[in-house]
Amino acid sequence: MLVSIDHSSSVSLAEQIAASVRRGLVEGSVRKGDRLPPARSLARTLDINMHTVLRGYQILKNEHLIDMRPGRGAVVTADAPASTLVTEACRHFVALAQRAGMSRTDILDLLHTQLHAATQGPSGLD
Repeated sequence: MLVSIDHSSSVSLAEQIAASVRRGLVEGSVRKGDRLPPARSLARTLDINMHTVLRGYQILKNEHLIDMRPGRGAVVTADAPASTLVTEACRHFVALAQRAGMSRTDILDLLHTQLHAATQGPSGLD
């Protein structure tokens, strides 16, 4: 499983770790029953504090995607719900829009326009 982080991102490192696992679930590289890397070794690999990794894992546990047990480590307990894909796509979209210099209002206007267009139907008369 590939966990990647961006130290320059405004997103917390723990959330980036959780997002990497969610992305793996969505893409199929992480599956129910898989063990996540031990927090200590992942922290060493990413050159971050072990407690940061544990916070990321706790986020996933709170979302009922993994289970953490002493001596057993972190194990994926659920398949990715459809909402996970949408949530990850939204996070990615917002990050891209912010990097492009769009304001919150611009982003919301764009989403509103796209949602409106998507609900119009093929004829545009709905």
